[in-house]
Amino acid sequence: MSPLERQVARRLVAPPASRSPWQLLYRMIHLWRRRRSARHARRLPRPVISIGNLHLGGTGKTPLTAAVAAHLLARGLQVAILSRGYRRKDPTSIRVVSQGQGPLLGPSLAGDEPVMLAGLVPGAAVVIGADRFKAGRHALMRLDRTPDLFVLDDGFAHLRLARDLDILTFPQTDPFGGGRLLPSGRLREPLEAVRAAHAAVLTGASDHTAGDALAAALRPYGFGGQSFLSHTRTEAIRRCDGRRVAVGSKVLLVSAIARPEPFELAARAAGVQIAGQLRFRDHHAYPQASLEKIRQHARSRGAGLVLVTAKDRVKLQGRLNLPLAELPVRAEPEPAFFTWLDQRLATLREAAAPRSDWAP
Repeated sequence: MSPLERQVARRLVAPPASRSPWQLLYRMIHLWRRRRSARHARRLPRPVISIGNLHLGGTGKTPLTAAVAAHLLARGLQVAILSRGYRRKDPTSIRVVSQGQGPLLGPSLAGDEPVMLAGLVPGAAVVIGADRFKAGRHALMRLDRTPDLFVLDDGFAHLRLARDLDILTFPQTDPFGGGRLLPSGRLREPLEAVRAAHAAVLTGASDHTAGDALAAALRPYGFGGQSFLSHTRTEAIRRCDGRRVAVGSKVLLVSAIARPEPFELAARAAGVQIAGQLRFRDHHAYPQASLEKIRQHARSRGAGLVLVTAKDRVKLQGRLNLPLAELPVRAEPEPAFFTWLDQRLATLREAAAPRSDWAP
């Protein structure tokens, strides 16, 4: 076993359940809420595939959402992505972010991840709403092309909408979040919630045998589904005007994501010269003070370019008065995942056929 494989194997040993009275109480409350909500969840007349996580963030769920939506579009299906639109203005409204031809709204009105998805997945509609059931109904009534199915971005904890497939993501760098719930841990749901999932995906995977290890680690918590790997592929760095960035270019790294370390490692591997880096809180809106801070750092460190993630580009493009470039990354699930998904989807669509005459 290589050193990398040993490191991955150590990470894929789920921690023992905490005996803290507070942690036990939090777990009981979460699991009670999940059981109760499942009895009252409303169902849309199309199959619903949810992609989510148990962690606070940074597990690769949105890139996986994009990969799943692109796969389904390639099979000739009409796909609508439903998202909450986190940290947007007017969070109670339901809005169409994209009809499939790119974003119609900016991140302040739609949230950064929905706008990013609208650009990453041409052909997929994107609709936002705090209540995903109502957002799905809105999509069925208002979209130019009626969806064949829905994909929920960050949908595992949204229990008001019944889903037909629940897919959970686990980052290879921190698959179990230390095993502890908020506020003392990094989990927003207990590991026992995996019993509701149909599949577990290890994201950012570098070891081809880790999928089986993930499933084995989750079995004691009630997981009865299948596990898969998803690799992260980094593409060539490009300026926002489309030009490629030369190796050795001096850049300032700027990010507002939950886990900036993989982005920074990928930038180094791409061969650019990192003059400095700024980290902001996940989903940071980049007010004027932040823009000025970025400009000052770039100037003081002699960086000729600001390098960001796709999620940050949608919030910074056209606002910095500095050359801006993006480090594109995409999720690349193993072929077995898509085989499983296609088989499950075929069964779901057959079962959902009686719902096809639903009228909003």
